[in-house]
Amino acid sequence: MAVKSAPRGPVRVVDVAAAAGVSPATASKALNNTGQLSESTRRRVREVAERLGFTERERERDPSRTVTVALLTGDSVGRFSLPILLGAENALSLGQIMVLLCDTRDDPVREQYYLERLREQHVDGVIVTGGLTDPRRPLRTDVPIVYAHAPSQDPHDTSVVSDDAAGVALVVDHLANLGRRRLAHITGPVDQRSAQVRAEAMLARVGESGLSLVHEPLYGAWSEAWGRAAVDILLDHGDGAPDAIACGNDQIARGASERLRERGVGIPDDVAITGFDDWDVIVEGARPPLTTVNRRLGEIGRRAAELLLDAIGGAPRPGIERVQPELVTRGSTLGVL
Repeated sequence: MAVKSAPRGPVRVVDVAAAAGVSPATASKALNNTGQLSESTRRRVREVAERLGFTERERERDPSRTVTVALLTGDSVGRFSLPILLGAENALSLGQIMVLLCDTRDDPVREQYYLERLREQHVDGVIVTGGLTDPRRPLRTDVPIVYAHAPSQDPHDTSVVSDDAAGVALVVDHLANLGRRRLAHITGPVDQRSAQVRAEAMLARVGESGLSLVHEPLYGAWSEAWGRAAVDILLDHGDGAPDAIACGNDQIARGASERLRERGVGIPDDVAITGFDDWDVIVEGARPPLTTVNRRLGEIGRRAAELLLDAIGGAPRPGIERVQPELVTRGSTLGVL
């Protein structure tokens, strides 16, 4: 296959990609020896990179060859943004790509300030993320943008999110396979998208599986305190005790499991319990450790970075891409292994 002529000026990964006739994401994988590529593609990209002078020595000598990507986040705690950042850095781990972290603290004014400063610094692209999954207002700029974790309200933008409904289906199917038949669902605030999506998916999957809910979904806070209080509601006011409780996040699940133990309910012998998010400090500290859904935040970051490289290279992919989650089984449903 013939390659295009060498670009004028500093050589970047997007230049290598264009000259080799591949996407920037493919060029990144080939140069970093990652991903599933044919050996011929990997060899062609490396040969083009060498011909263009895209070498480690050249990168060190000329820092202007660096592609700069910014991660704009409103998640000050870092619970969601840091795994996404690490995933993005794994995709952008070549020496010629630098990632900047900008904390907006969920302040629109601060967000706009960062965006203007990044444009002045000629940043090549931006990944926008945050702690919530509610669709967010789009940012208007001529810099390529990919939204991670929380999708843009504009369907013409590029967004990467976790498929929470698929995660709920994994939970319900797991509980059904264990012989559980009477489920309850405790989740977060009713006005937040993640709680709504998970509750709606729970109702749909329970119906498909022939199971039943002993109580309508219980909405509250994303906290252990709410998990404890909700268990009292289920045991004292529900239509019979559940044999499984699927919680909207891991904090609720740990609070619920502690309250069940205090009331003499065995886990998982009497009631199996599941969380959502796979937050290690929570799930591993619960007694017993929690079965939960890993939303693969690192993969969200990786895909967002790859799609951003494509956009920087002139090949944006509008729409929402959903990353499939994984069920991580532990003692709260399986008992002592």
